[in-house]
Amino acid sequence: HREGGPDYSPEFFKASGPLRGIKRSLTDGGIRVPFIVRWPGHIAPGTVSDHVGYFGDLLATFAELADAPVTTPHDGISLVPELQGKPDQQPKHNHLYWEFHEGGFKQAVVLEGRWKGIRAAGDNTTLEIYDLATDIGEEHDLAATEPERAARLVAIMESDHVPNAHWSFTPAEAPGARN
Repeated sequence: HREGGPDYSPEFFKASGPLRGIKRSLTDGGIRVPFIVRWPGHIAPGTVSDHVGYFGDLLATFAELADAPVTTPHDGISLVPELQGKPDQQPKHNHLYWEFHEGGFKQAVVLEGRWKGIRAAGDNTTLEIYDLATDIGEEHDLAATEPERAARLVAIMESDHVPNAHWSFTPAEAPGARN
């Protein structure tokens, strides 16, 4: 993030490594977070996983480990199979969706863990697409060469957006949106 003055800037520390962006951006430098687990007798030291999940998965995971029901509606998926070294049994999200309103309405979707679409603040007509398997730094926008994927990502953004009284505009009504 940029709070803390110039001596603590993201550029100075290179905190995002090869990833583009910082906290509050929808590029992977802003939304990707390492998840470190220590569970002696269950997870071998040095184990690494490329599983893509999100914070909501922790509720489902902790509930399963505690043998407790999750009583509120949620879309989290338990990570217990992955933690137990059974990645072939690990359910995956069809896609992950983010929406961010600070500085203008913006959206991002990660699809199939590999493809990512981003719509910038105030612009519901421009979609960027990145292949995270070959472009971890999100430097090469493939939207022009992936029109079918672009349509699929936009459809997900439109269907996953949930109106909210505090954020009452739709993507098309976002401040600065072009119709």
